[in-house]
Amino acid sequence: MTSPKFRKLARRLECPVDEDGGYTNDRWTNRDLIPIPPDRRTYKIWSFCIYWFVSGACISAYSTGSSLLAYGLTAQQSMACVVIGAIITGLLSVISGFPGEIHHIGFTVVSRMSWGMKGSYFPVCLRVFTSVWWFGIQSYWGGQAVNLMLGAMSPSWKHQPNKFSASSNITHQDFTGVVLWYLAYIPLVLVPPEKLQRPFVASSAAFGATLIGLLAWAVPHAGGGGPLFKTVNTASSTPYSMMLGITSILGSWGSGTIGQSDWVRYSERRYYPLASQMFAAPMMITLCALVGVVVTSASSSILGEIIWSPISLLSAIQDYYDSSSGVRAAVFFAGLGCTCAQLSINVLLNSVSTGMDMAGLWPKYLNIRRGAYLLAAIGIASNPWQILASAATFLSVISGLGVFIAPMTGIMLADYIVLRRCRAKIEDLYNGSPSSIYWYKNGFHWRAIVAFVMGSWPFCPGFIMILIDPTSTSAWVKLFNISFLVGLSIGFVVYLVICTISPIPHVKEGLNYLDDERFCKNVTGEPTPSQDDEFKHEHDRDVKDVEISAVIREV
Repeated sequence: MTSPKFRKLARRLECPVDEDGGYTNDRWTNRDLIPIPPDRRTYKIWSFCIYWFVSGACISAYSTGSSLLAYGLTAQQSMACVVIGAIITGLLSVISGFPGEIHHIGFTVVSRMSWGMKGSYFPVCLRVFTSVWWFGIQSYWGGQAVNLMLGAMSPSWKHQPNKFSASSNITHQDFTGVVLWYLAYIPLVLVPPEKLQRPFVASSAAFGATLIGLLAWAVPHAGGGGPLFKTVNTASSTPYSMMLGITSILGSWGSGTIGQSDWVRYSERRYYPLASQMFAAPMMITLCALVGVVVTSASSSILGEIIWSPISLLSAIQDYYDSSSGVRAAVFFAGLGCTCAQLSINVLLNSVSTGMDMAGLWPKYLNIRRGAYLLAAIGIASNPWQILASAATFLSVISGLGVFIAPMTGIMLADYIVLRRCRAKIEDLYNGSPSSIYWYKNGFHWRAIVAFVMGSWPFCPGFIMILIDPTSTSAWVKLFNISFLVGLSIGFVVYLVICTISPIPHVKEGLNYLDDERFCKNVTGEPTPSQDDEFKHEHDRDVKDVEISAVIREV
C-alpha cells in the first residue's frame, strides 16, 4: 500500500485543485467545501425563484393532496394546510440559509460548528443514507416518465407483454425508461452547481407546461373542479388533522430547508435569496398542490377513477382516447415535462447536496461530481422498484428518518443564529486539531449530542408502533405524526438550555461576515496576499526605524 506505484495512483485520484486556489485537499478541505469565492457566486434573485419552482413544482408536490385528503380533511382545509406549511417552509429556508448567505459555506461545513469537527460526520452520514434511497426512488419515477414518452411514440411498445419475470417487480418497458433516464442524468452532473440555472429554467418551463396542459384538459371536460371539492370532513379531530397536514408539508421539504446553505452560498449578493424563499417557495408549493387536487378531482369525473400520479394519469388519458395521434403528441410532451422535473429534483435535492456531504467524508478524493456519481451508482443498485413493490416497511423506515432532521435543524438554528449571532471563525472550520474552537472534546460536541437525543427519542415509540401496525392510533403515534414541528422545537430549546447551563467556549469569536480577501483564497491558515502585505508593511517600518536610529547615533 506504500509502494511508489500506489502513491502515484493515489495522487492521480485526488480531487483537482484550482490554480492559485490557496488551499490544499486534506481531511477537511477541497474546492467544494471552501467558502465560495466571488467569481463562483452567480445566483441572482431569479435563480432562487427557479430553484423553488423546481423544488416546489414536482411530482411529489403534485401528489401532496392525496395524503392530506386521507386525513379526513376537506379539499379546502387541505389547501389551507398547504398554504400554512408552505409559508413556514419559506421562513425556515430563509433562516437555515443564513450560513450560506453570510459565510458562503454549505451544510456539511456548517454542521462542524454545532457538532464538532468529527461529530459532524453523524448528520452528514444521516443525510447521505436517506438520500441514497430517495434518489433511487426518484430515478425510478423518472424512468416511468421516459417510458410514458416511449409509449406515446409507439402504442405497441406501451401494450407489449412484460418480458421480465413477475418476481423482478419491474417491466422491461420501465427498465428501459430507467436506463434512458440515467443517460440523460449523467451529463447534468458534469455541470457545476453555479451554472445550473439555465437547465433549471428549461426544466421549469417543461413541467410548468405539463401542469397547465393537464389543468386546461381536466376542468373544461369535467365542467368544474370535480367531486373532491364536495367532500365532507370525516376527521375525528379537525385541529389535530390540520396540524398533521401542516407537519406533512414541512416533512416533505425538511431536508431541503436544513440544506439551504448548499445553494444559498452561490448567491451573488446578500438578501438575494430572501425574496424567493419568502414568496416563491410558498407560492410554488401551494400552486402545484392546488393543481394536483383540481386535476385529480376533475379527471376522476372523466375517467371514473381517482389517479394521483401525473404519470399514471397521462397513461390513462392515452388509453381513454384510444391513442389518437393528437393525444399521443400531448402525452409525449407532458411526459417530457415529468422527465425534466425528475432530473431537476434529483440534482437539486439529492445529487449536489449529497455529493457535497460525501465530499465532507473524504475531501481528498471526493468532490460534488464524484459524490453524485457514487450516489447514482448506489441508488440504482438499491433496486428501488423492489422497495416500492414489496418493502413497505422499509420505505416507512426511510420516511420516518425525517424525525431526526427536525432536531438537527433546531440545533443548527439555535447554535448559529441565537448563540453565535451569525459569527463564524472560518479558518477553524477547516482545522482538524485541538487548536480549532470547533474541536470541543476529541472532535465531538457533547451538547449537540444530548440535545439531539432529547429532541428525537419522544418519537421513537410511535415510529416503532407504526412499523408494527400502520393503523395504530395511540398517543405515541399521534406525537410521531407531528414530529417535525415538535422535534425542531425540542432540539432548539434543549440546546439553548444546555448551553446556558454550560456555555460554549469561544462562542463569540469569529466574524459575522466573510472577509473575501482573507478567506476565499485560503482557508488553511497560511498567509494570504492581504496578510503578506501586512508583513511587508511591518518589515518596511522596521527597516525605516533602524535607519532613523543609525542617523540619530551618527548625529
